[in-house]
Amino acid sequence: MDNHKFNEFIKITKKLNDINIIPLLMGSVGLEIVTGKSWDAQDLDIHIPGDERGWEVPPELNIHNWNDVVNIMELMGYSLIDLHEHEFTKDGLSVEFGIIDTLPSFAGIQLNDLQMHQLGDVKYYLLNPEQYLRVYEASSKDSYRADNNNNKDSRKIEFLKRMINGAEFC
Repeated sequence: MDNHKFNEFIKITKKLNDINIIPLLMGSVGLEIVTGKSWDAQDLDIHIPGDERGWEVPPELNIHNWNDVVNIMELMGYSLIDLHEHEFTKDGLSVEFGIIDTLPSFAGIQLNDLQMHQLGDVKYYLLNPEQYLRVYEASSKDSYRADNNNNKDSRKIEFLKRMINGAEFC
């Protein structure tokens, strides 16, 4: 498990908390925290409040407080490299922001069902195994993702199913 990426998430989250944003750690880094297993995370996926219509809204408008987020990331030494993907980079680490408000329509996960975690004074949300399973099952139906992720989603789905059914131990 790569603690460097999680530690960077905590640093970013502290700054987001300062502007009253409690982010959701998504992707492989979050899955590593939940499962205790390394998933060779390539980047950080952080979801924050935005327009529930997601991609239907122009990228500079679909995340609430976007200008504040850009300012935070730039002050932390990150550069915005892809506005459409809300992607920043620094020292080889890619950080992408998504919209937490799309979870209900995308994966049937209600925002009030998310569990808040706290590390010191830093607050963030993390999916549980069942919620991760719903996200990866929904993601696996995306043809772009299915073509470009080398079947990583299917391995995660199978692992999560076994974990939920008690066949995997954290």
